[in-house]
Parts: sequence; structure tokens; C-alpha cells
Amino acid sequence: MYDFHCHTTMSDGELIPTELIRRMAAAGYTEMGIADHADYSNVEDLIAAQKKVKRSAELYGVKLFTGVEITHVPPSEIAGLAKYARSLGAEVVIVHGETVTEPVAPGTNLAAVTCPDVDILAHPGMITDEEALLAAKNGVFLEITSRGGHNRANGHVLASARRAGAGVVVQSDIHGPDDIITEKMRGLVARGAGMNEDEAKMVLSLTSAEILSP
Repeated sequence: MYDFHCHTTMSDGELIPTELIRRMAAAGYTEMGIADHADYSNVEDLIAAQKKVKRSAELYGVKLFTGVEITHVPPSEIAGLAKYARSLGAEVVIVHGETVTEPVAPGTNLAAVTCPDVDILAHPGMITDEEALLAAKNGVFLEITSRGGHNRANGHVLASARRAGAGVVVQSDIHGPDDIITEKMRGLVARGAGMNEDEAKMVLSLTSAEILSP
């Protein structure tokens, strides 16, 4: 199992990185990314701190990807921050999309799906068909989330992704231990969003090599 959308005490999460890693390992995850909320004020510190716990993750049998979730950054700054994060060593770049539950700036989804340094657009809310087509063209995956509130638009996101041929990933947007979901629940989230059994199996079997930029 994978989840590249995990938060720690470095932003608004409840667990320090190593405890989160251990709990993910105990739940059966073999690949994960720490993607704490990032802007220009903290991106260097986030990536540097994550590099220090890669060895700990290996000892627990987890492949840890250093990452960021670019959050509430003005759309015109997203591409530059994503590129900068890559230069610092970010292995997964997520953008906090235009969820229906927060006042994310209009244009954030569009900036994310047109940026070559973005891997995943998280909880993109009422994403447009044009944006979904651009996500498909540029290899940006759209998130189907288990997180309360953000998940209200899962059905719309999946339908848009299907029409456009865009890739989707099932993730939990983990902030605390109760957010770590089981393999069974991952399947239920996928099916609840509207995937058939074959679609759910395909999406849930994706690996980091298929989702993240090389």
C-alpha cells in the first residue's frame, strides 16, 4: 500500500515523522510520502528534516519519499515553488487543490495541472473538464480522498478523470493516527467514489514509479 499525502507535527499533523512512519508500517504500508503544508517560508526546513528520517523508514521497511503539499500559495507562485522544492530534493510534490471546504484561490487547480513539477493535485473539488484534460496531458494525478469534507467531491473528481483519461490515486490526507486507513477501507473509498471493482484494483495497485515524476 502507498500514501504520499501524510502530515506531521512539522505542519498541522499530530505525530512526529518517525512515529507516523512506524504506524504506517504497522498498518501494512510499504511506500509513503511526508507532504506537510508548504509555502516559501518553510519549504527548506520541511525537506531537510524529512531527509534525516529516511534511514529510520528503511529500518521499518518503508520507502519514504520526501515531499511537500503546496498550500494556499497564490496560483502564480505555484510553479516556481514546485520547481524550487524539486531543487531542494523533494521527491513528491502535491498541490492543495480547490476543495469545496476551504477558500483556496481560484486558479490553483489550473496552475497545478499545468506545472511539470507537480505529481498530484489533492482534493481538487469541482475540477473542470478542461483542467482534468490538462492533468491527463501533463501526467498530474487527481486525488480521491478519504478525508472528511474534502471527500464530498470524490464522485465529481472521478467522473472528470474518467472523461479526460486522467490518472487518480486514493489517499488519506493523514493528520493523525485515526486517519491511517486499512487496505479494506482504501477499497471502500475507491468504490464509494464510483469505481467498479476492476478500476479499484488497478488504482490501488499503482506504485510510486507509476505515480511520481522520475
